[in-house]
Amino acid sequence: MKQALIWGLAAATTLTGAAQMATAGGTLRLDEVAVGELDPGKATDYADSILMFNVYDTLVMPRQGGPGHEPHLATGWEANEDATEYTFTLRDDVTFESGNPLTAEDVVFSLDRMKALGSGFSHLFANVEGAEVVGDNQVKFSLSQSYSPFVASLLRLPIVDKALVMQNLGQGEGKMGDWGQAFLSGDSAGTGAYVVQSHNPQEETVMTKRTDYFLEVAEAAPDTVRLRYGLEAATVRTLFAQGEHDIASQWLPPEVIQSLADNGAQLFTESGVGAFYIKMNTAKAPLDDVNCRQALAHAFDYETGLRMVGITEDVSQGSPSTGAIPVGMLGANPPDQTLKRDMDAAREYLAKCQYDPAEMDLELSWISSVPIEERFALLMQANFSELGIKSHIRKVPWALFTELVSKPENTPHISQIFTNAVTGDPDTLLYNMYHSSVRGTWQSPEYLTDEKVDEYLDQGRLETDTEARHEAYSKLNDRLMELAPTIYGYDRQSVFAASQRVKAPALTDPEKAFGLDGMGFTFRLMEVAED
Repeated sequence: MKQALIWGLAAATTLTGAAQMATAGGTLRLDEVAVGELDPGKATDYADSILMFNVYDTLVMPRQGGPGHEPHLATGWEANEDATEYTFTLRDDVTFESGNPLTAEDVVFSLDRMKALGSGFSHLFANVEGAEVVGDNQVKFSLSQSYSPFVASLLRLPIVDKALVMQNLGQGEGKMGDWGQAFLSGDSAGTGAYVVQSHNPQEETVMTKRTDYFLEVAEAAPDTVRLRYGLEAATVRTLFAQGEHDIASQWLPPEVIQSLADNGAQLFTESGVGAFYIKMNTAKAPLDDVNCRQALAHAFDYETGLRMVGITEDVSQGSPSTGAIPVGMLGANPPDQTLKRDMDAAREYLAKCQYDPAEMDLELSWISSVPIEERFALLMQANFSELGIKSHIRKVPWALFTELVSKPENTPHISQIFTNAVTGDPDTLLYNMYHSSVRGTWQSPEYLTDEKVDEYLDQGRLETDTEARHEAYSKLNDRLMELAPTIYGYDRQSVFAASQRVKAPALTDPEKAFGLDGMGFTFRLMEVAED
């Protein structure tokens, strides 16, 4: 019997409505760290996600206020019995910013382009053999095997305007040349509610609101958005004081966010599904010895780390970690099993380590644009010194870090990253960090290779039963705690200081929140006072 996963348009009535000729919103000014990648086939970081979710659309959206997904560019979908074929029916009232109508050909082209580029989130579609047009406004995806997170993965398949991209192909190998990479690195070709007016990936992206978007746009949604990159904390303070900034990056030091709040700023929060991970290079001595890694993991002061990210008595950038998987996700340990420092256990593990602690000198790296990481490096340095282990701290720009970790010998002993489930599913949090096939990215500087870890990760992808998936991820959690490739600092919550002229229900009301990092910055759902 065919398994139906059909969703009607009625399920999305809270998002739909007549296109608005909205002009009442003012200019929204916000900042993010790192480089803004505009090409949706390459986007991976938080700033990239903000761009993608506003300039492009996807077939589905996460449901506001709860788990699951709803149709977006699609009106619904269905899957065959073994979940290896998914057929989506598209809306017939969507146009790209160019004026070209959305067609099934655009969906096929977007998948082909993503897979051909082999970057960004292309790995999510590794077992998708292809897509084809199968009827009026219908497209069918064929999978080589069942993949439980497939629908969730479509949140990372932005649909691009095939006709416009084909008109702007650059030089490259084969018929498709560069697949429009040069063009899409500076121009937009989406169906989103916002259009890019200018883009400097090192400085600022300016977007303006469309007046013909196919869904309802808040009348006071910002007419113009200025997304700035890499502002220093002192600059942000000054801009807020002058009334020239609206939402500050989540990466500000906690005391700066608290200071802004003390001076009248709101605090927005986004509880995604991610954590702060302290990565240990398992391919480089002395951290190739599990006993040494366990010693460091037990010596780390988790409670002090949490105090370091507190903003107010009620708001914090983190909550206690219970293991490798954030609390609330499939396979996570319960909230009462929080990780705690245990120096006696740390010394016992160190005694079993094959290396002499007196001869160790660990390189502790931190990302220059995320100042809180320097404080964690200093905390680790103090913690590890109690075991007689020396260390030195290295400040690394993000671009250099991603280059360093491409080779195990260049990867620091200790790296710090914030990451999340980019589709809301545990597969997209854990697979990219720990499967042996993806070692050497910014998410996987541990260079871990373990057959059991691979087995549980693969099982989590293939199982369609929720209980079976939970069991697989629970075993994965236990195995990762046994191997200790990572120190699990805390489960993350993003906190943003915002001016009083901005309303953002998705960042203030749990019933309107999205379970996906960055989606709370859907500008069409925000309101901003006129300039």
